[in-house]
Amino acid sequence: MSVISIFSAAYCSADQVVGEVVDHLGCRLLDDDSLCQDAARLAGVSADKIQRAFHAKTSVFNKFTHEKERAVAWLKLALAQAMQDDGLLISGFASLLAPRTVTHALRVCLVADTEYRLGEAAKSGVSEKEALRRLREADEDAAAWAEVACGFKDPWDSALYDVVLPMDKKPIAEAGSIIVRSAAREALAVTEASRAAAADFLLAARVEAVLVGEGHTVGVEARNGNITLSINKNVLMLGRLKEELARIAKSVPGVEDVETKVGKDFYQADIYRRADFTLPGKVLLVDDEREFVETLSERLLMRDMGSAVVYDGESALEMIEADEPEVMILDLKMPGIDGIEVLRRVKQTNPAIEVIILTGHGSEADREQCMELGAFAYLQKPVDIDKLSETLKAANEKIHAARKD
Repeated sequence: MSVISIFSAAYCSADQVVGEVVDHLGCRLLDDDSLCQDAARLAGVSADKIQRAFHAKTSVFNKFTHEKERAVAWLKLALAQAMQDDGLLISGFASLLAPRTVTHALRVCLVADTEYRLGEAAKSGVSEKEALRRLREADEDAAAWAEVACGFKDPWDSALYDVVLPMDKKPIAEAGSIIVRSAAREALAVTEASRAAAADFLLAARVEAVLVGEGHTVGVEARNGNITLSINKNVLMLGRLKEELARIAKSVPGVEDVETKVGKDFYQADIYRRADFTLPGKVLLVDDEREFVETLSERLLMRDMGSAVVYDGESALEMIEADEPEVMILDLKMPGIDGIEVLRRVKQTNPAIEVIILTGHGSEADREQCMELGAFAYLQKPVDIDKLSETLKAANEKIHAARKD
């Protein structure tokens, strides 16, 4: 039996159509939630972290942490492992990760006009305004994901699919029947070549997961044990990078040979940067002295430490909720919500965040209060950048040690 992948616009009766196909064929269902759980087990992280890869909004820290790229790599690996078996139905965003080289996979897209989708949304009891907001957000996520997963900016591009079903014109049962009949076509039969392509997908996914775990984000293709790595950002020491990538890739069982090349985007202005996950990469700087804090951010970046900047306590609390920094460098005297109140709230709601107080106006009483509230360290301005860097590294080590426990 062939593999079936179904990608759907929001509110296009996808669950019902998938149910029809599963009931008729008895195939194993792999939806986004299940795949995220599988990927999380492989990666040793929470499923929530993997799930965030499907959203259009990317964390401000991602250029330092590569969390999205790592999540996508683990999703590919989990999917590649699942695709070694036949009789699989992949439903959701993850369906776009299935490579077209696996010719026994049927690719289906469910779409509908806005009126139909609003009607489906209304069945859940939401207002038309809320339904429109949900559709817009879902379509933004779908477009961003299609570009990440397969390089297409339009997730509804017919070139991505073998079958496109307009659900505003097809009853659910008929849509299910069309998919079942299409999956039985001779062209989708499992062959020796298509099984080899699935094995290539698995090997490429394994190599990509190892590379991204070492901080490298490159294109990976596999064919009969031969790996091709594509570098898609400009790099100053290309020869050294090629050697390092080849060394890492060759360590993966099943890899026989490695070729590295520059990709189509190599000559753009963006510069290749290997992520060093041993250094702090999610540091939030909170200070109303704009020139000081922006300069501090640049100096940390020169030491390969990634940071984001906000200028008041309220913005800091909002960013904590949206982007989950790991370490915060916090001034005390700020307009609005002051640093002590920010520290108190952070330790109440996100106790795992380590907070380093950096102030030029604090007293001994302030220091004692901050340490009692759970601050990691209390430093005075002006601070030696090396001392601050060492304090940041110590806070980062504490966080990662706690995760291992």
